[in-house]
Amino acid sequence: MKKTVKTLALLPLVLLVACGPHATPVSAESQSGSFSVNLHEKSVGNANFQIAPASGGLNSTSLVRVNMKGLNYAFSKNEQLSPASQLQHVQLSATINGEAVSVSAAPDSAQMLINISANGHSTTTRLAAHPAAVFLPDFDPGALQTLLNLAARQNNRDLWAIVPKQSGSVDAVTLATYADQQGTLNGRPVTVHHLVATIAGNVTELFSGPQNQLLQAELSQQGFALVRTGFVLSPPSNPGAPPVPPPSSGQQAPAGQQQTAAPQPVQPQQQQPATPQQGQQIQWR
Repeated sequence: MKKTVKTLALLPLVLLVACGPHATPVSAESQSGSFSVNLHEKSVGNANFQIAPASGGLNSTSLVRVNMKGLNYAFSKNEQLSPASQLQHVQLSATINGEAVSVSAAPDSAQMLINISANGHSTTTRLAAHPAAVFLPDFDPGALQTLLNLAARQNNRDLWAIVPKQSGSVDAVTLATYADQQGTLNGRPVTVHHLVATIAGNVTELFSGPQNQLLQAELSQQGFALVRTGFVLSPPSNPGAPPVPPPSSGQQAPAGQQQTAAPQPVQPQQQQPATPQQGQQIQWR
């Protein structure tokens, strides 16, 4: 597409996640959550999702709205999943700074077919198909919850992200588990599992509860976070880093594991605001 829509850095929605060893596989039951979209601890939007049993599997819906200087972004998403949370079909309708965008994706033979329409132009892309692939639009807590569910089933292995940017892409997800932290949910103490997801070189901090529910995501864009309503995180002053095994002889370390020191969680109050004026853009083609 010749014309592009400029907005914020679209975390390829690299809001990616995984579950740690304490999580348990989730059965085909209802899940839901409401979240604040924060920039430097100030709300700039909201998001919610619901995953519920449906004929032949699960139905997942998400609604997201972000309204801030330089970015007016909203979408609704509806997807059908198998009983094992595998993608069967997804339809997304969005507006980005007044421009309409629609995306659909579904398995087609041995590939994943993705169609993106924006600015009056359409593209169709065939991607490599992976059973445990998650469709990840920006700021979508439902996508992150689906990834948590898949990661529990897959033991954090063989996970992929379908990124609805430009003409669409699919990338492997690398996961790391950190030491548990503490927090409160609706005023009650809760143990928080700390996860780190890396995709295409981007790192996102993820925090989940004892039932594998998404509680918070500190996004790869500076200062942005998704925070579940009623949740407050209490991180330790010096969180421990997960061990990183050295690559075998002649092999390069996996993406996101080429450093011995773990990335530190994003501290919004210490970052400068990330806005489109600073050169961060997304392109829907």
